[in-house]
Parts: sequence; structure tokens; C-alpha cells
Amino acid sequence: MIARVVTVAFCGLDVRSVEVECAVAAGLPGLTIIGLADKAVSEARERVRSALHSLSLALPPKRITISLTPADLPKEGAHFNLAITLAILSAIEAIPGDCLQETLAIGALSLDGRLNAVTGALPAALHAAENGLSLLCPQVCGAEAAWVETTPVISADTLGRLIQHLNGQAVISPAAPGLVFLQNSTTDFADIKGQERAKRALEIAAAGRHHTFLIGTPGSGKSMLAARLTALLPELNAKEALETAMIHSVSGLLKEGGISRSPPFYAPHHTASKVALVGGGRKAQPGEISLAHNGVLFLDELPEFSREALETLRQPLETGEIWIARASAHIRYLCRFLLIAAANPCKCGYLYQAERACNKAPHCGAHYFQRLSGPLLDRFDLCVHVEATSFTSLQNQELGETTGDIAGRVRAARRCQSLRFSAHDGIHSNADAHGKVLTQTCALAPETIGWLHKALDHFQLSPRGYHSMLRVARTIADLDGSDTIEKPHLSEALGFRPFPASGKSAKQAG
Repeated sequence: MIARVVTVAFCGLDVRSVEVECAVAAGLPGLTIIGLADKAVSEARERVRSALHSLSLALPPKRITISLTPADLPKEGAHFNLAITLAILSAIEAIPGDCLQETLAIGALSLDGRLNAVTGALPAALHAAENGLSLLCPQVCGAEAAWVETTPVISADTLGRLIQHLNGQAVISPAAPGLVFLQNSTTDFADIKGQERAKRALEIAAAGRHHTFLIGTPGSGKSMLAARLTALLPELNAKEALETAMIHSVSGLLKEGGISRSPPFYAPHHTASKVALVGGGRKAQPGEISLAHNGVLFLDELPEFSREALETLRQPLETGEIWIARASAHIRYLCRFLLIAAANPCKCGYLYQAERACNKAPHCGAHYFQRLSGPLLDRFDLCVHVEATSFTSLQNQELGETTGDIAGRVRAARRCQSLRFSAHDGIHSNADAHGKVLTQTCALAPETIGWLHKALDHFQLSPRGYHSMLRVARTIADLDGSDTIEKPHLSEALGFRPFPASGKSAKQAG
């Protein structure tokens, strides 16, 4: 007799069906697993024996062969344990075979029969729904998988409990989705004294998803500003929350099966490797840029990151996705994030303070930023020089605008963009506009063209820089409630163009 159970193999976020076949035949007793299985899958033999023994079930003294199909697809991970066990139980008629015909099973098995958590329950549930299957999984994964409402999710804490369910002895109710988490920030922009220009830049960045570079002396408040940015961003919609949760699921980072509607915030240390940032490794896991999908990636001390790691960000910043090439597969991860970078103006950090600057000033600043390539810097839409807050400002008891006030304007600007780009797939904000869409949405008034032409000649903007400036101007106009881009909007956008080596913005240089 041959019993069959469906499970899955993961290739990044892509899920592929794997059929587990079990044949019990006369011959020397033994359990063999074939089908390009890795060490973790092969070790299922001993886990199955021990788990069945704990339930007073013994494997028959026959030759048992487990085949994982397709045979040429690498099988990795302990999540195959449950499907292998169920196939054996069906083959020895410990459970009815027909109960597994429309079922997909994932789960790790302990020696005493407990079902342990596995990564990827959410992508597996989506795959099951697409193929008209129900899902069997460990209890700790049930809340996560149940977010896919179109497929029944049966979750059990032990193998024995699952066997009772499949035999109709004690039916398990379908799992319910986990909680929706919302991050309640305890910090407020009103707490920041001064830094009005920096706060304005972050407002524009949040409204249009524009990558921003903060440059300032140590202690000027760059990290404090960046940490408050996610509070300005709108809550994730259902599609965005599910996309982000999928990535966190394959990384094993979903808390208690819940899905967060708050934009994620990741701040890797400057010693992070290329693989840590963009993903990869032996199992091609997602990196920090993918974990920050639909949220914020904060790179503090940007010039201190390795050049190799930073250069890998250039394409993801443009496309919103990263491809990880392996001999067996090309794996795609989404990584549409808002990049906030921070840096000191030079190695010592006090380039603009003559009394504290090192003896290499002002050349130390230019030398410091030579670690960053021009193409990478060109991908920043906004650059802000964060000045040290004066003692007078620190003593001022008057509070500035609250996070709620600024977030309200950001939400209004985002609504404008949602309506503007509703007919364009893949465009979610002004920062995503390109080609014909950019031309249509950023049409200039005739009286601004001559002035803009002179400005572009003076600052020698690249075509990418020009289009970036137009997108920022469009966002400023949205914040202003204007249907057209006016000269003040263009002027402000030009004032935020990056000039990190000189420490001057376009506005200051003009």
C-alpha cells in the first residue's frame, strides 16, 4: 500500500508542493527517506520512531520507504516531520487514508510526540488556499496560519491529539487568527527642541517615501529624529501587513501568530555584512532590507558600513525587490523600504565647529564621504544638515508640533497619492513614480521652466537627481494641498538636494 500526504518546500517566499509517499513492503526492517533530503529531513527517522513509541505505536517489521517528490527539488527543514509521520500512519492504517487527500501538513516533531513550531506557516497556508487544501500544523503556528481565512487551519499541540482528530474521536476546531499589533509610540516630535528643518524633511520623507540623509555633529539628534519617523507613517493596509508578515514568517519573527499593522523599523549596526543587509547565506534567508519592507531602514554612521555592503543597496532602492542567486534557484524578496541614513560630517565629527575640529579640516570631510559612491548618494532624495541645538532652544519650554499634527498632514498627502496612482500597479507613493507617470503627475507651470533650467545647470543634477527633485516637489505640493507644482515647491525641493561632502544644501549654495 502507498499512502500520500502533501507538504511544501520553501524557496524564499515561493512555496512549492511536495508529495510525501510512503510504501510498506516485505523485506529487511528499516526506514529510508529518498528525494534529495538534507540532514534535518533525514533525521526525521529517529524522531518518528520515538514519537510513535511514546504513543504505544510501533513501526511494522517491514521495509518502509519515504519518497519526496519532485525528486530533484532540495528538501530542507524539520517541517517535513509531520507529513512523513502522517504518511506512515496512513500506510499502516493507523489513520484513514482519505482524511489526508485534501490536506497539507507542516510541523516539526519532538521525541515525545509534541508538535513544535516551524517557520513559514503563513506562506504555507496561502499555498494551501490557492490549491484548495486545508492545513495541519502545530498549535503554536495556528494563529499565524489562520490569517488566511479561505482555508481551514487545524492546529494541534501533540501528534496523539492530531491522530484523534483524524480518526474522528476528538474533533479539533479550526484555529483563529492572532492579534493585530499596533505600536504605541511613547515619544513625540514635540519633545525635540529646534531642528525645524530636519523635522520638515522627515515630514516630506514620510509623506512621499523619500530616502533621506541626516548629517550632523555627534549628539545633534539624528538618531532621535529617525526613531520617531515610524510614528508619522500611516498604518499598513491589509495587503501591506500580509506582505510584511510573510517575510517575518519565513524568518521566524512573528510574535504569537499576530500581525502588526505598524510599519517595521530596523536599524542594523554598521558592522553588518552584505549578507546581513540584503539576505543570503546557506539557506538564502531575507536580510534587514526585506525585514524592513513597508517600513523604515535606519543606517546610522553610514560611511562606517563596508563599501561592498552599501553598494548592494543600489538596485533594491530602485526596484523595491532583491534577487538572491543560488546554484539551485533564484530567490526573490520584497524590500520596498524608506531609507534613513545618518552620518557625522567627518571622522572626528566636528567639521563645522572650528574650535573642536581636527587639524585635517576641512579636507577630512571630503575624504570621509569618499567612502560613499556617487550613485549611492544620488539615490537620496533629501539631505539635511542637523545643527547642534543651542542652549537657548533647549531651555525653551514651548512645545513644538506634536507627532499627531504632523502625521495628520502626512496621511492627507498619502490619500492624495493613493487616488493619483490608483490605476497604476506597483506605484504606491510619489517616490515610486517613473517614466510616463512621472511626466503626467509632475507637469510644470510654464513660468517655472526657465527658472528651473538655470537651477539645474547651476547644480549639475543628473537625470536621476532631476526626477528625484520633481518627486519631492510633488510631495511638498501634496502637503500644501496644491494640485500643481509651484515655484516655492521646487525651490524647497532643491534646497534638500544632497551635498554631504561640502556640507551645503542647494539652497545654501545658491
